[in-house]
Amino acid sequence: MLALITIFFSSFVIALSGAMMPGPMLTATISQSSRRGIWTGPLLVVGHGFLELALLVALMIGLAPLLLKDNVFTVIALAGSVILLWMAWDIFKSLPSLRLEWQDGGEHHGRLVLYGILLSLANPYWYIWWATIGLGYIAQCRTSGMAGIAVFFIGHILGDMAFYGLVSTTVAKGRSFFSERLYRRVLGSCACLLVGFAFLFAFAGLQKILS
Repeated sequence: MLALITIFFSSFVIALSGAMMPGPMLTATISQSSRRGIWTGPLLVVGHGFLELALLVALMIGLAPLLLKDNVFTVIALAGSVILLWMAWDIFKSLPSLRLEWQDGGEHHGRLVLYGILLSLANPYWYIWWATIGLGYIAQCRTSGMAGIAVFFIGHILGDMAFYGLVSTTVAKGRSFFSERLYRRVLGSCACLLVGFAFLFAFAGLQKILS
């Protein structure tokens, strides 16, 4: 049970930190929420989640045997730690000038679930995440069986759902309770946690080499 709780918490935090960085999904959530209401963010995440679930199943079917090899695990773990450190550094250096601006870009039309799928496909960082950090998490979560994989996916989706749901509610209701100071503090805390997770990944990879 403790292992599953750890998987859920770490997956939730990493997903939340990624969701909070400005990008296509955040822009779409802000621009559409003023017109479509508080369900904009959650529906975008549903589309995003469908695509990620399909990718997760594909990885489990086609790449699972490779993940059992020590050398593959080591490469994935070390690569994942580097990416996590890079993400953390990118967050830290952006904190002084970070702004959360409510803008209506009016760029997207159609169903919100489809928006989530298309925005995920269009984001190159999404592929990088799954090719490094995501694969590393799947490899480690396999030690807890399918329950570990399920908890990882649920935590990941709920992290996205929590932030984009908050953004949608804030924009739709017109309330500015999510201040820039709080935004920076939460994001900075997530960056610190990313550093910790990076060292855990690196330690796991080096442990495989030494063993």
